[in-house]
Amino acid sequence: MNDKNTITNNITAILKRIEKTCESCNRNPDEVKLLLAVKTVPADRIKMAFEAGQTLVGENKVQEIKSKFDELAGFPHQKHFIGHLQTNKIKDILKFNVTCIQSLDRLDLAEKLNQRLTFEKKEMDVLIQVNTSAEESKFGISPDNTIEFIKQVSLFENIRIKGLMTIGLFSAETEKVRKCFKLLKELQQEIIRRNIPNVTMDELSMGMSGDLETAIEEGATIVRVGTAIFGHRMYPDSYYWNENKRN
Repeated sequence: MNDKNTITNNITAILKRIEKTCESCNRNPDEVKLLLAVKTVPADRIKMAFEAGQTLVGENKVQEIKSKFDELAGFPHQKHFIGHLQTNKIKDILKFNVTCIQSLDRLDLAEKLNQRLTFEKKEMDVLIQVNTSAEESKFGISPDNTIEFIKQVSLFENIRIKGLMTIGLFSAETEKVRKCFKLLKELQQEIIRRNIPNVTMDELSMGMSGDLETAIEEGATIVRVGTAIFGHRMYPDSYYWNENKRN
């Protein structure tokens, strides 16, 4: 089987997993978007996924967005940024048509992003990244500080808060992973109750190749899938997602 058929078949299998899980927990499959996590995936293989009907990609590295930009430009798609964003890369994020930053997690980043957006007369959708697993190696706001952080970010007029994102625990024990997703859902509900101006909580980005069923059961609206579509890469998922603060 050639590469294109493999990717197409893998996407079909993922969509079936999403549909089956939604049926089992009385959710509409249309509520759950599939985001292609394409870190280290070359443009020609991403195009195969586009040809199979997918249009939403997530990149972890600004350099990869740049290197694939021209080759993917002819295909209608949306780009989300899902990795740790350095403030000196904000200009590039705007230049290369990223429509949502899923990993906003600190005030200085929000301030500098808003300044640049104001200068360019643009707005940006963001998700607030929450460290639900309490691991020191992971970025994200602590759950206890999330609401106060959102109140601060909501004051920036060019930033539109659309929801929350978490990476969750890398574990084969489903119930330990589920706790992370439950926590994000509880935070979402509390933020909705607070009715903070300039904040909507439409999106919960959580779940990946190995745990998307659990994430959907707990309310995910975006699942980020790489390995189960593009195949195993040189390193496990934890390598690609652990933008380790101690590096």
